[in-house]
Amino acid sequence: MGVALSPAKATPPSTYDEALDYLFARTTGGFKFGLERTQALLDHVGNPHLAYPVLHIAGTNGKGSSVATMEALLRARGNRVARYTSPHLVDFRERIVVAGLPIPADEIVDFITRHLPLVEKLGATFFEATTVMAFEHFAKAGVDVALVEAGLGGRLDSTNVVDPLVAGVTSIGFDHTEYLGNTLEAIAGEKAGIFKRDRAAVIGEPDARVRRLLADAAQRTGAAPVRVVADESRITDVEVNHGGTTLMLDGLGGRTTLHTPLAGRHQAANLAFALTMLDAAGEEFRVAPAAAAGLLAGVRIPGRFQHVGDYIFDVAHNAAGAHVVAQTIDSVQPRQPLTVLLCVLRDKDWREMIRALGRVASHLVLTMAPTAPASRAWDLNEAFEFAVGEGLSAETVPDFDLALRKARATGRTVLVTGSFHTVGDAMARLHVSPLAG
Repeated sequence: MGVALSPAKATPPSTYDEALDYLFARTTGGFKFGLERTQALLDHVGNPHLAYPVLHIAGTNGKGSSVATMEALLRARGNRVARYTSPHLVDFRERIVVAGLPIPADEIVDFITRHLPLVEKLGATFFEATTVMAFEHFAKAGVDVALVEAGLGGRLDSTNVVDPLVAGVTSIGFDHTEYLGNTLEAIAGEKAGIFKRDRAAVIGEPDARVRRLLADAAQRTGAAPVRVVADESRITDVEVNHGGTTLMLDGLGGRTTLHTPLAGRHQAANLAFALTMLDAAGEEFRVAPAAAAGLLAGVRIPGRFQHVGDYIFDVAHNAAGAHVVAQTIDSVQPRQPLTVLLCVLRDKDWREMIRALGRVASHLVLTMAPTAPASRAWDLNEAFEFAVGEGLSAETVPDFDLALRKARATGRTVLVTGSFHTVGDAMARLHVSPLAG
């Protein structure tokens, strides 16, 4: 059933930049949880999200790597694959990709022009409008399968309107606690909200207590089967170097040596999670580990321990992510000295992030990323005083362009990290395209 429209309060865009201005203006006013606005928009455009199979992924860390792995494997076996992820690094179009190609700019303008009256009437948010745009684009593009990443949480996230073949949760950590709760139990409950009755659920969480919480939630929902990666597969012989991560996977029908181009011990668990998701999706999408061994070379994900010349880009934006980056630095042993260019949003545990990164850094350049929201900007003086108090070599350089130059001058390797904003702003200035390669 359609929704009656009221006159639009905004002028339809005529250019891509105007369309983005309109969308980003809808990020103000805080988060609006609930699925009713997304569903009303979807009803209006013909419920395109029901036109193709969906694999739905939530989790605090590991979503991006798992989606990238599944995408590479499915594309290598001939599937036309859609990918919906967030946030973007440089260009909004990175969020909505089909067969490796971002959504055309003119399609974004057209979507906003056609649906602006209803977006205005509903008071739909940036993410709600973007989610519906993605689902409509995927239907028009005739995809075989869509990999859909939850934006925030799961239960009330806009993406949770889908009826997935499989819903999976990678891992749980303390992030967005102001919205999801300040206990692992509360956060797990929100993430587990993507599980659906009579649909497969996959749980990648490494902590035994938390994965039990997720499994219990899946069973209460009526999800079936419930697949716990740690109960089905054993990972051994993990080795990390500049070329990526090698591991032995004992499970999913065999014992297989695998290599992913993604570097970090955590990438072994992400790979096992991705293979279990595809296995749970059924014969049409299953990729056995033995077959995957020859297909993983195509895995690419920008901003996840990504080497470009003398730079390493990593979007680690919470304490757990920072510890993983430090661990990977230990394994890879990049050229020294290592300077860390760091900007963290103030609502994150930046103190613990500084501690983790300070362990492997010769020097910290603390800065402000230009695209970081002013309302979430960290206090550079406070960060500097903390770093010095920890006995670390550090300096504050508020001007981001100057900070980049300072970091390059002091380090043979520069690690750019702390947030998506930090990495995206640096990539834009260094002319590194997240969509290349």
